[in-house]
Amino acid sequence: MNEFQLFGIIISVLLSLVAFFTKQLHRDFKRVEKDLGEVKTTTSLIKAEFKGINDLMNQRIEFLERRLNHIESFIFKTNNYGKE
Repeated sequence: MNEFQLFGIIISVLLSLVAFFTKQLHRDFKRVEKDLGEVKTTTSLIKAEFKGINDLMNQRIEFLERRLNHIESFIFKTNNYGKE
Protein backbone atom coordinates (compact mmCIF):
# COMPACT_ATOMS: atom_id res chain seq x y z
CA MET A 1 0.00 0.00 0.00
CA ASN A 2 1.55 3.24 -1.00
CA GLU A 3 1.10 6.65 0.57
CA PHE A 4 -1.45 7.79 -2.07
CA GLN A 5 -3.78 4.91 -1.26
CA LEU A 6 -3.48 5.63 2.48
CA PHE A 7 -4.15 9.31 1.83
CA GLY A 8 -7.21 8.37 -0.28
CA ILE A 9 -8.57 6.12 2.48
CA ILE A 10 -8.12 8.86 5.09
CA ILE A 11 -9.83 11.43 2.86
CA SER A 12 -12.71 9.00 2.20
CA VAL A 13 -13.20 8.33 5.92
CA LEU A 14 -13.11 12.03 6.73
CA LEU A 15 -15.61 12.86 3.99
CA SER A 16 -17.85 10.05 5.23
CA LEU A 17 -17.74 11.55 8.74
CA VAL A 18 -18.55 15.00 7.40
CA ALA A 19 -21.48 13.56 5.43
CA PHE A 20 -22.73 11.66 8.50
CA PHE A 21 -22.61 14.72 10.76
CA THR A 22 -24.18 16.92 8.07
CA LYS A 23 -27.05 14.43 7.79
CA GLN A 24 -27.47 14.44 11.59
CA LEU A 25 -27.45 18.24 11.63
CA HIS A 26 -30.08 18.36 8.88
CA ARG A 27 -32.27 15.92 10.82
CA ASP A 28 -31.90 18.05 13.97
CA PHE A 29 -32.87 21.20 12.07
CA LYS A 30 -35.96 19.42 10.72
CA ARG A 31 -36.92 18.45 14.29
CA VAL A 32 -36.39 22.02 15.51
CA GLU A 33 -38.51 23.33 12.64
CA LYS A 34 -41.31 20.90 13.54
CA ASP A 35 -41.09 21.79 17.24
CA LEU A 36 -41.15 25.50 16.40
CA GLY A 37 -44.31 24.98 14.34
CA GLU A 38 -45.94 23.21 17.28
CA VAL A 39 -44.92 26.04 19.62
CA LYS A 40 -46.41 28.62 17.25
CA THR A 41 -49.66 26.67 17.05
CA THR A 42 -49.84 26.27 20.81
CA THR A 43 -49.09 29.97 21.31
CA SER A 44 -51.89 30.91 18.92
CA LEU A 45 -54.32 28.65 20.78
CA ILE A 46 -53.32 30.12 24.13
CA LYS A 47 -53.70 33.68 22.79
CA ALA A 48 -57.17 32.87 21.45
CA GLU A 49 -58.18 31.26 24.74
CA PHE A 50 -56.97 34.23 26.79
CA LYS A 51 -58.73 36.64 24.42
CA GLY A 52 -61.96 34.70 24.91
CA ILE A 53 -61.53 34.68 28.68
CA ASN A 54 -60.75 38.42 28.65
CA ASP A 55 -63.84 39.18 26.57
CA LEU A 56 -66.01 37.10 28.90
CA MET A 57 -64.60 38.85 31.98
CA ASN A 58 -65.24 42.26 30.38
CA GLN A 59 -68.84 41.25 29.64
CA ARG A 60 -69.33 40.13 33.25
CA ILE A 61 -67.80 43.35 34.58
CA GLU A 62 -70.07 45.45 32.35
CA PHE A 63 -73.09 43.43 33.46
CA LEU A 64 -72.18 43.85 37.14
CA GLU A 65 -71.60 47.60 36.67
CA ARG A 66 -75.01 47.99 35.04
CA ARG A 67 -76.62 45.90 37.77
CA LEU A 68 -74.90 47.95 40.48
CA ASN A 69 -75.99 51.21 38.82
CA HIS A 70 -79.57 49.91 38.65
CA ILE A 71 -79.51 48.90 42.31
CA GLU A 72 -77.96 52.22 43.35
CA SER A 73 -80.56 54.20 41.40
CA PHE A 74 -83.35 52.07 42.93
CA ILE A 75 -82.00 52.64 46.45
CA PHE A 76 -81.51 56.36 45.75
CA LYS A 77 -85.09 56.68 44.47
CA THR A 78 -86.42 54.77 47.49
CA ASN A 79 -84.51 57.01 49.92
CA ASN A 80 -85.72 60.16 48.15
CA TYR A 81 -89.34 59.02 48.35
CA GLY A 82 -88.98 58.44 52.07
CA LYS A 83 -87.63 61.97 52.67
CA GLU A 84 -90.39 63.79 50.85
